[in-house]
Amino acid sequence: MSGLTVDRRGALALGLGGAVALALPAWAQDAAPADLDAAVDAIVSNFMKAFETPGIGVAIVRKGQVPWLRGYGVRTMGKPDPVDVHTRFGIASNSKAFTAAALALLVEEGKLGWDDVLTRHLPEFKMHDPAVTAMFTVRDLLVHRSGLPLGAGDLMYFPQSTADTVQVMRGLQFLRPVRGFRTGYDYDNILYIVAGILIERISGRSWRAFVSERLLAPLGMIDAVPSRELLKSDNVAGRHARLGPPVRGIGPMQPVKPDEAPLIDPGGGINASLADIAKWLEVQLALGELPGGKRLWSAETAAEMWKPQVIMSSSDGATDLNPARPVMQGYALGWMVQDFRGRRLISHSGGLSGQVTQTAMIPSAGLGVAVFSNTEDSVSGGIRNAILDHLLGTAPVYDWVASYVARNKQAQDEALAEVSAGEAKPPEGKPSLPLSAYAGRYRDAWYGDIVVTAKGGGLHIKFVPTRAFRSVLEPWGTDSFRTRFPAGAGEDAVVTFAVAGGKVTGVRMKALSPLADFSYDFHHLDFVPVR
Repeated sequence: MSGLTVDRRGALALGLGGAVALALPAWAQDAAPADLDAAVDAIVSNFMKAFETPGIGVAIVRKGQVPWLRGYGVRTMGKPDPVDVHTRFGIASNSKAFTAAALALLVEEGKLGWDDVLTRHLPEFKMHDPAVTAMFTVRDLLVHRSGLPLGAGDLMYFPQSTADTVQVMRGLQFLRPVRGFRTGYDYDNILYIVAGILIERISGRSWRAFVSERLLAPLGMIDAVPSRELLKSDNVAGRHARLGPPVRGIGPMQPVKPDEAPLIDPGGGINASLADIAKWLEVQLALGELPGGKRLWSAETAAEMWKPQVIMSSSDGATDLNPARPVMQGYALGWMVQDFRGRRLISHSGGLSGQVTQTAMIPSAGLGVAVFSNTEDSVSGGIRNAILDHLLGTAPVYDWVASYVARNKQAQDEALAEVSAGEAKPPEGKPSLPLSAYAGRYRDAWYGDIVVTAKGGGLHIKFVPTRAFRSVLEPWGTDSFRTRFPAGAGEDAVVTFAVAGGKVTGVRMKALSPLADFSYDFHHLDFVPVR
């Protein structure tokens, strides 16, 4: 096992020089080749070998030069089709910057303002606290300072369910905050779905149509589509993950199927190629100006989109394991902003089941880099950092491969220690009621229903909105059971029944694996019996 998956949260940390502090000798190697082709080839090759990565795509944009684009490896393991500059990848949360730009166009047209109270445009919008609802602005949709917990509501669209925008808008009021409004950072996807609803309400065009017509088409992003549902080419990157044993994130690499719902498109739905993403990075670095002088947005709007709105993290800076760890990291409008080697870095990452992607820019150097991977491993973040170092002429040359192998080994060892402490073996305890007493229909206010049935001497569970979540329930401690979802169908859950007076009074859950992606937010569910 030479690699380890990284969840959507981990992609945001490892890919951006996250705050991992370990004592490690200074890794160094011979000077990197001066030739860009040879240098990038060597970087990618070393990472692909270390992490058994099937395919990688790299785009490099330098001011005044033709974009450098190259694919490596294969689209899907076991098949010969290569990754090339037109292979489509799901860019996941890198889509958020497109949604921010779409809103920026409407702001420039005077159709709304960044600081408009949202209920002026979406009167049905409600947060858990009516006082927050009354203060919530258009800007607040994009900057992860709402008070909602990390990944709140993500089970409505990871994996695909029957939820729609109406359920999202209704469900928001039932998602409980974990901190005060505008008091800190917690990453979410659900408010970008609301941003997509807002774009449609203001423009009269669906989010898909607006982004296609106002951004993708003017930029000439001819391979790109705003949703996986709209892909028509077979030149599409496959997806790969480690599915265990004992838990997802460990074990051999295997192909997996996409599982995200179209509902998430404004926060993570765009599929694009290297040729496409280079054009996106070019217009960003040009502060909204297209080749030939026409503008998509003004320089003032570009500055607004890159202005940090909330602090994500702060640290003392470099460590032996991460010499580029930022002193300060903030979130802007669809972008993250931090220091990297003494320069401002504008970036984002995106993670889907089986793929992780990176976009990054050093505006002061006129540089942009994108790295696409068809695996959940953190390889794309390491490649990004290594390429940025080469382009910036960083010396001495740092061994990012060794760093990422060490980081992943630490995460793997910690996960295995937790597994051996009981996560993959049944804890002590047993059901306190006859199995038939656990059977019934239970409802969570934002997610919907589960149905537990007793048959064949055991229990079975069905998550009504999510077709992929059908399973037996195995005893897993006192009044708790674990699922056995089909391989690749997201993450398994531990289902715990609250019992009082010989009856079930509620159901709570958590992900089984310590490596589970935060979007499997079972822990935010709070089911009660349906009478």
